[in-house]
Amino acid sequence: MIPAVHLDLRAHACPITWVKARIALSRLAPGEVLELLLRDGEARENIPRSAEEEGHEVLRLAPAPEEGPGAWRAWLARGASGEVPSWP
Repeated sequence: MIPAVHLDLRAHACPITWVKARIALSRLAPGEVLELLLRDGEARENIPRSAEEEGHEVLRLAPAPEEGPGAWRAWLARGASGEVPSWP
């Protein structure tokens, strides 16, 4: 799996982490992969769930100790639909 885009979100807090990830996903073609670097906690828990709720696929979620304590990597594939649902 070769990511089209890498995004380091460790400096941000929820909900900004999901907002930035969502924007990045919206710029990808269906099936392209976004690699995220996250902190443990809310972002690690919420981003995969939110991505799946919007029709994207969580390919992998794994610790990234080489990036520092509490770092995680997530690989998300843009959903098959070319349409990203709007926010209420």
